[in-house]
Amino acid sequence: MNQVLLPLILLFYFILLLAIAYFSSKNASSHSFFTGDKKSPWFLVAFGMIGTSLSGVTFVSVPGAVSISAWHYYQLVLGFFAGYFVVAFVLLPLYYKHNLSSIYRYLELRLGLNAYKWGAGYFILSRTLGATVRLYLVINVLQIFVFEPIGLQFWHSTLLIVLMILAYTLKGGVKTIVWTDTLQTFFMLLALVVCIISLQQKLDLSWGQLWQSLEKQHLTQLTVWNPSKADYFWKHFIGGAFITIAMTGLDQEMMQKNISVKTLKDAQKNMVVFSFTLLIVNALFLVLGSILSYFAIQNGLEIAPDDLFAKIIQTYLPSGVFIIFIIGLISALFPSVDGAITALTASFCLDIIGFERKDLPESERMRIKKIVHLCFALLFTLLVFLFKWYNDKSIVNLIFLIAGYTYGPLLGLFTFGILTNKQPASKAIPFIVLAAPLCCYWLSKNADLIWKGYQFGNEMLLINGLLTFLLLFLSSFVSTKHQPNEYSAL
Repeated sequence: MNQVLLPLILLFYFILLLAIAYFSSKNASSHSFFTGDKKSPWFLVAFGMIGTSLSGVTFVSVPGAVSISAWHYYQLVLGFFAGYFVVAFVLLPLYYKHNLSSIYRYLELRLGLNAYKWGAGYFILSRTLGATVRLYLVINVLQIFVFEPIGLQFWHSTLLIVLMILAYTLKGGVKTIVWTDTLQTFFMLLALVVCIISLQQKLDLSWGQLWQSLEKQHLTQLTVWNPSKADYFWKHFIGGAFITIAMTGLDQEMMQKNISVKTLKDAQKNMVVFSFTLLIVNALFLVLGSILSYFAIQNGLEIAPDDLFAKIIQTYLPSGVFIIFIIGLISALFPSVDGAITALTASFCLDIIGFERKDLPESERMRIKKIVHLCFALLFTLLVFLFKWYNDKSIVNLIFLIAGYTYGPLLGLFTFGILTNKQPASKAIPFIVLAAPLCCYWLSKNADLIWKGYQFGNEMLLINGLLTFLLLFLSSFVSTKHQPNEYSAL
């Protein structure tokens, strides 16, 4: 394959994103950046959210994991599906009722400034760590296939990708991302379908024969019913539902596009359509993973799960399919990073600096917003360099672990605010939201002391949130304040 071809495709792809950014960000203000002027078409938001939900890591890792755990991941997906209905019919009405630009503003209205600041702070920490790890992992793949052949070093590639993302998000924010994510989701799904069909043709089996072969190799097993296992069905299902509630419904990046839709009814319609679509898309990823694993077995290949997709597509399929794979990988990378930088900028400006509490002229808001946006881009770049310098997969696992624990306090704070009318002691909130994840970490490390052979899975998020809720409830008995019901959802 011509070494210059893939970089040229990346360049043309970027030019297309810039063109979309130019037309979508005309007359954009700071309010447009944060809310899209409440004019985002619901069907575009629903489609584009697929790309945001399925990052570049998902694009590579979910198919590869089938070789180890078959379709057990789909138990989690079924939980996601249930959780989206809670987001649509409990959380979205709350956000629209109070006309929120930042969803963490609800915590201030209901629980006070300490809850607000710590909730926003946990989001900023979680999203910064999670997004930079995803960026690092996908740039590693692009470095091998796109940048290294033309002589670019890793730090060149990282700067180039970050600058590209900055170029099309700096002005338009949410208003631009709604459109660019739609385009990128289309290319990602195109790559997924093309790769599945190409592999089926390469194996020279009918779809019926192929499915029978996959079943014989136990590559389509869906459920696990051993309660001690981390991927036990109910752990995955219940954990998946709460992962969606916390990491979608309580996440500014995921919600900023939903609350950019004009009406609550359209936002709910978007969420319901998105939830059904995600069931289909994740099933396609697992079908792809099963076929890749079967192909590896048939050809006697021993390839690490995370390398399985790229290696087989590059080595055994026509170069045109590999080009589409790279486009799909790029399309999975950008939505998970551009949305993160934009959401972090919005959260920092609205929640930490306090745009909504300060009477700042529009020119000053735009200036501060650009500086914050650039600072987060710089932070992303430095963290990617740090991960590369450390060059140890254990640090990646640790970062994901930390990011996972930080959503528990958010779940507890919002649940307490919605389900009760009590007011926790304001000074106790920082200690509570630090103590809950630390206790959960201790539980995870000492699981054998609780139940011999037990493995904590996704239920840890629920335990984390429940512990936060209980500590908030206990602290409310020493609080002298009482909160009216008007800020509760129930």
